[in-house]
Amino acid sequence: MKVYNSPSEFSKTGYNVVTNGTFDGVHKGHQKILARLKELASANSGETVLITFWPHPRHVLYPDQPLSMINTLDEKIELLEKAGIDHLIKIPFTKEFSQLSSDQFIQNILIDTIGTDMLVIGYNHRFGKNREGSFDYLSQNQDKFGFEVVEISRQEIDDVSISSTNIRKALADAEIATANEFLGYPFSLRGTVVSGDGIGRTIGYPTANIHLDEPYKLIPPDGVYAIIADVEGTRRNGMLYVGWRPTVNGDKRVIEVNLFDFDGDIYNLKINVQIFDHVRGDMKFKGLEDLKTQIDKDKLATREILDRYE
Repeated sequence: MKVYNSPSEFSKTGYNVVTNGTFDGVHKGHQKILARLKELASANSGETVLITFWPHPRHVLYPDQPLSMINTLDEKIELLEKAGIDHLIKIPFTKEFSQLSSDQFIQNILIDTIGTDMLVIGYNHRFGKNREGSFDYLSQNQDKFGFEVVEISRQEIDDVSISSTNIRKALADAEIATANEFLGYPFSLRGTVVSGDGIGRTIGYPTANIHLDEPYKLIPPDGVYAIIADVEGTRRNGMLYVGWRPTVNGDKRVIEVNLFDFDGDIYNLKINVQIFDHVRGDMKFKGLEDLKTQIDKDKLATREILDRYE
């Protein structure tokens, strides 16, 4: 997949089947759209082009109401490449860009810059200032615009509406299995392993503290989760803890993993943590001995959960 940092970098070479959107999550609903995009491109001996916006429009238009994202940009790029998209065009989203009318977006971006031959959009997709561009408007004017418009109906996407909003809610409620079902893959956190204070090691559960790659990444609620971590190609089962460590009067929220049957040095290495299910919420214990007893139980519960995914 070729990635372009702005539409001006793209050069039309053949028949282009285009779609656009934020595609946060690249979930099962998105995947239906992408599959249809590829099918139509193949039928016309063309190539697929996906236009996305970065930063997310909410971050620019409502900075006081930040939106936690299911994917980082790098994660989204990887998922779109895995889906088989030929070209990904990133449009830098600014307040000025948000003022473009649907006609200006169609003319400036879809026609003049990309040379769209066919536009594929989801059943409820709208674009342009005040979301004025709709499928009905596009289909009524496709002769004028010079490209064909294809709508993906709600029924084609799913009988149960899958949306990025629903997935964010499931993750915020620690309903990890539900979110993963909607996504079609395990939700993950990525970052760099940084040093902690070593308390976990004193009770037989050394942990790797994670500094996330991006501050806007959605983090599940405080608690313990069953995970599989990948550290530079090596996969390990383990437990993820998110929280303030109330038993030791922690003064900051941490994200840390205990990798089963592993006690190596992975400081400063990149780690990708796939989350499979929620084990329990965060709790305060009388002391480290009680905490260790509970973690022993968490480990057994985590192994049972992960056994279901092997």
